[in-house]
Amino acid sequence: MLRHIVMISFKDREILEDTSLKTKLMLEHLEITIDPLLNMEVGLNFSTRPTAYDLVLIADFENEDGLNHYRDHPEHIEVLDYLRTVIEKTTVVDYTI
Repeated sequence: MLRHIVMISFKDREILEDTSLKTKLMLEHLEITIDPLLNMEVGLNFSTRPTAYDLVLIADFENEDGLNHYRDHPEHIEVLDYLRTVIEKTTVVDYTI
């Protein structure tokens, strides 16, 4: 199995709550529509530390083919297109579990 973790910081702090909630809903919808996605958890940060990210995504896949299917899926691409407009920075880790 593979685990895919993404941490996101958003640009506009004045609309952080709205952006975070919209992103969370968009990502959670992918669990319903993308078959190789076995499990997904999306968490919104409450920490006020300056180094903290705003949102974390944890997703599990059976194998790398499943992860690649997810990455290339049109609905995931749609989420990425939105994220490119609101993200300040992001960090990704993929590993075997």
